[in-house]
Amino acid sequence: MDFQLTEEHLQAQKMVRDFVRKEVIPVIGEWDRKQEMNPAFLPRMAELGILGISLPVRYGGQGFDYITLGLVCEELERGDTHLRVIMSVHHGLNSQAILQWGTEDQKQRFLVPQARGEKYAAFCLTEPNVGSDVVNMNATAIRKGNKYILNGEKMWISLATKAHHFLVVAKHNPGGSPAHTTMSAFLVTRDMPGVTTGDIHGKLGVRAGSTGWVKFENVEVPLENRLGEEGEGFKIAMSCLDNGRYTVGAGATGLIRACLEDSVKYAHSRSTFGQTIAQHQLIKQKIAYMRLWYDQAHLMMTRVGWLKNQGIRNTKETSQFKWFATDQSVQAALEAVQIHGAYGFSDEYPVERYLRNSKGAVIYEGTSEIHQIMQADYEFSFRDDKPLRCEAPAYDPVAWQSEPETAQ
Repeated sequence: MDFQLTEEHLQAQKMVRDFVRKEVIPVIGEWDRKQEMNPAFLPRMAELGILGISLPVRYGGQGFDYITLGLVCEELERGDTHLRVIMSVHHGLNSQAILQWGTEDQKQRFLVPQARGEKYAAFCLTEPNVGSDVVNMNATAIRKGNKYILNGEKMWISLATKAHHFLVVAKHNPGGSPAHTTMSAFLVTRDMPGVTTGDIHGKLGVRAGSTGWVKFENVEVPLENRLGEEGEGFKIAMSCLDNGRYTVGAGATGLIRACLEDSVKYAHSRSTFGQTIAQHQLIKQKIAYMRLWYDQAHLMMTRVGWLKNQGIRNTKETSQFKWFATDQSVQAALEAVQIHGAYGFSDEYPVERYLRNSKGAVIYEGTSEIHQIMQADYEFSFRDDKPLRCEAPAYDPVAWQSEPETAQ
């Protein structure tokens, strides 16, 4: 494996880094305090091509590889977690699923406008009383002729009130067995009668982002909007999580870096006992650990991105990466607050926001405890992924960067 980033990697990294430095960091504190999403960010990300960065050009994307996707998510979370969350749900959980599982018609109707940033997308799996225990969801989609009648409520949905398209997993055969074959996936649009959404306020972190609920009341979903075959909903959801967890881990890598860079800067500016705190051994220890955690997370990100580029199943490696990077981002944020002392306890410096934001990622897309169990089950050979094998499309630079034969 070549650890050297390509010129394309560096160009994409610089573009997003410049966007974050010039347009996000100067204003993000204000939006976080208001607990509102800056209305300019989504259109700007679309304009820069970020929303389709690692999707084929023929479907409206930029044609970059999965390592680029990781680098982009790292840079976005360096600015604020909610920007990476946008990529996790719009790109990782929704658009990549359509690329992998969708028909050509679905790709033209849903993926193309999403990759171009003309439409925003969300992923609906979690429910008010169902999180990690996915197979016990309550949402149903009962087939009636050439359509499905969708009912249920999804909770903690990022971009709930912003998205135009929703990828929804629901039970087409409630009470059936085995449970993981009773679910199907559907592409639902906001304008379908019976779809309502709302925002959730009072969150600990990611306050500048959009999080909410989506309710479906007798929503008629056409048969042609079913993603994959009937009964493949669980398999599709798990493949979505392989993609989404990669972006979450990459974002956590950026959060570790933010804690490190801001702490180094502060340690050089703050003096105690006649010298800067950068010269105190215990401060050095904290900085050294943050550097270690960042380098480890970055290496894991590159490894998983390489596996994805090759089209190799990476559920185990992605789980391990997400678990490690998110756990260490919490530790890095705690150390950053400690280094900043009393100032770290206020919003005068961004480290208190880093700490609040870091906590979400050890909960969503598989809690740290779930990932620990997964890793142990692999070692004990208790886990068998063979029935759910569903490798995402390998990165093909020629095919992904080719223009469509006809205008879409």
